[in-house]
Amino acid sequence: MNEKKSWHWPIIEGVLCGTMTDRERLGLPDCFMPSRYEDITPQIYRDLLSREVKEYVAMVEDGTLALATRLVAGNILALLGDPRIKPLQPEMIAIPGGNISIGLDESEISVVMNRFQHIGLDEKWIRKECPRHIVALKNFAIAKYPVTNSEYREFLLDSKYAELPTSWEYRRYPVEKSNHPVFTISAEAADAYANWLSQKTGRAFRLPGEAEWEYAAAGPEGLEFPWGNDFEPDFANTVETGIFSTTPVGIFVEGNSPFGVSDMAGNVEEYVLDVYGAYLHGEFISDHLVQLNGAYRIARGGCFSRLRDLARTRRRHGRNPASQTYSMGFRLLEES
Repeated sequence: MNEKKSWHWPIIEGVLCGTMTDRERLGLPDCFMPSRYEDITPQIYRDLLSREVKEYVAMVEDGTLALATRLVAGNILALLGDPRIKPLQPEMIAIPGGNISIGLDESEISVVMNRFQHIGLDEKWIRKECPRHIVALKNFAIAKYPVTNSEYREFLLDSKYAELPTSWEYRRYPVEKSNHPVFTISAEAADAYANWLSQKTGRAFRLPGEAEWEYAAAGPEGLEFPWGNDFEPDFANTVETGIFSTTPVGIFVEGNSPFGVSDMAGNVEEYVLDVYGAYLHGEFISDHLVQLNGAYRIARGGCFSRLRDLARTRRRHGRNPASQTYSMGFRLLEES
C-alpha cells in the first residue's frame, strides 16, 4: 500500500462556521472513510512483536524509521510499560529566559490567510495573534511531553480528584493508550494536576504561560511551526496526518521544537495559564469562542482532530464546548 499516494489533505470549501457538523468542519465525507493506517499497521505489529522494551524505545526515537513503525512501537510500549513516562519525575527541558518576541506582525495577517486559504479561516482568528511584541521571560523548564493517561491515572488514584477525562469511555482507563496524552479534561483539572505534583515532589510545577509556551515551541527564530516555516503532515499529529486519534508521545521526532520539546504541534491542544485577552496594543476579538464561553482559557498547538492552522506556534485558541473535535490536554512548566 502506497500511503503517500492514497492519502490527501482534506479541502474545505468556504469559511468554517458554527452550523457545520464535525465531519464537515474536518472536510470529511458523510460516509465512512478508513483512516490512513488502518490497513498497514497489523502487519507491522506482527513484524515487531517479541522484542525488548529498550528496542521499542529506540524505535520511537529514531527519526529515520517510517512514522507507521514508530507509531506501532509506541503503542506496544503503551501495553508493556513505557520507561520514558515517570509520573513523579517528568522529563524537563531547560529554556533560557530573556526578552522574547511573540505574536504576529499585523502585516503578516494576509500572508497567513493566503497560506491557509483552503481551510476556510476567519481573519478574526488570526488577528488575535497581533501585534508582535516583546515579553521578558525568566529561565524555566518545560516538560518534553504532554501529560499522559498513565500520569493522570496516578494523580486520580493518589488525590481522589473527581474529574475523569471524557475520552476514557465508560470511565475505563485506556491502558492501551497509557503513553498517549490525556485529553478532554478541563483547565481546572490541569491546574489541579500541577498543584498535586508540586506537593508530591516539593518542586514548582504549573502550566506554561502563553509567552513561555510559544517560545518553547517556536524557538529563538520564531518559527511558524516547531520544526520550521512550512507544514509537514508527518511531523505532527493533525487531521492532515490521517490518524484521527492520539498517538504515543514523542513519536514525531522530526517535529520537535528547536529546544527538543515534543508534540508542541498536534496530538492534543494544550491549555496554558492565560485567559484570553488582547495583547498589549492589540484588539480584543469577540469571536465564537467568546460568544460560547465568555472568558476562556487559551490553548495552544492544535490536535489530532483539528486542521493544520492550529499547529502554528502563534495560534491562540480555546475550547468550543459544542464540538467533540476540541481535544484539550496540557503539559507542565517548572519554575527555576
